[in-house]
Amino acid sequence: QLQLVESGGGLVQPGGSLRLSCAASGFSLDNYSITWFRQAPGKEREGVSCISYRGRTTNYADSVKGRFTISKDNAKNTVYLQMNSLKPEDTAVYYCAADRRLILDICTVALIEGLYRGWGPGTQVIVSS
Repeated sequence: QLQLVESGGGLVQPGGSLRLSCAASGFSLDNYSITWFRQAPGKEREGVSCISYRGRTTNYADSVKGRFTISKDNAKNTVYLQMNSLKPEDTAVYYCAADRRLILDICTVALIEGLYRGWGPGTQVIVSS
């Protein structure tokens, strides 16, 4: 069964950095585009960044452009989200999910019902002084 697991969250001061990992269990990420989402308390889940199956295409939400970088290591079966210059408004639970459309060299950060699979339990990021 396709399952993703997020890790790397924690408490960090404003301006700090964290690197989140999204590891696949029981399947290969080679053919999947992956999207990172986040959900802050009391808010709807939103797309943050995505990467296509070969890593040739990446997209970012406007709120994180220039601060976050997504990357994919198919050899390690893991997708990373490097988060720099963190702000208190980045506080949220971060999730990753796989786009059901295989071998697609595009990706989307839109939260489209039924498009994603393999949702992990999430990892908490708290940005606070």
